[in-house]
Amino acid sequence: MKPIGKVLCATGVVAGLIAFFWKDDFNPESLSGARVLVTGASAGIGEQIAYHYARFGAEIVLTARREAVLQKVMEKCLTLGAKKIFYIPADMSSPSEPERVVQFAVQKLGGLDYLVLNHIGTNRFQEWAGDVEYTRWLLQVNFLSYVALATAALPTLEKNRGALVVVSSLTDSFSMDPPYTHFPGVSHSPFSLSRENAHSLHHFLLCHQVCPGWILQLAAPRAHHAEQRCVSHPVHPGPD
Repeated sequence: MKPIGKVLCATGVVAGLIAFFWKDDFNPESLSGARVLVTGASAGIGEQIAYHYARFGAEIVLTARREAVLQKVMEKCLTLGAKKIFYIPADMSSPSEPERVVQFAVQKLGGLDYLVLNHIGTNRFQEWAGDVEYTRWLLQVNFLSYVALATAALPTLEKNRGALVVVSSLTDSFSMDPPYTHFPGVSHSPFSLSRENAHSLHHFLLCHQVCPGWILQLAAPRAHHAEQRCVSHPVHPGPD
């Protein structure tokens, strides 16, 4: 066997052993009483994230545009075991909304341990047609609001040694050339800039990028995202 073949074989064996003996050290009790803000929580992935936190006994603030749907999600979270649950309708296309939402969550919960950024503006996957206003709206919802939410929540997340969670997709891993000029920027930017923003401010903050697998929801009935994975990026080592 050639040297490269031996290396690949050994690597495969090691990877297999790690996978076999790997133990998930997640402790469900760690989320009991955790204070969580979930955006885009009225349906799809955001809704299910809210239900999971509720099952673990977290204290949750939900936000999305549709108040009637948020009420239903809130009611189900209560039946699943959420210790506290609030909601605040908000449209992230408005520049003033992110800070208002974070202030509401901090006021109701007394702080934040997790900020889960999941909302998204629907992207028209088509050739550039010169619609600057639509691109401006898309940038506000998918990019600037993420930065504003993360920035507003940084003080309380750092104080509580919390975490920033960004639900992303396959488009965060690649870019496109024209004529799809607006597509990569608004899809790739949220996690990258949120992480860099925390780093530039020298804050201790764990940043998690979550890319779900196949999903089926009203907004994207045939959407295909990256294979399920969760990558943790400690931005700053922080004190022991």
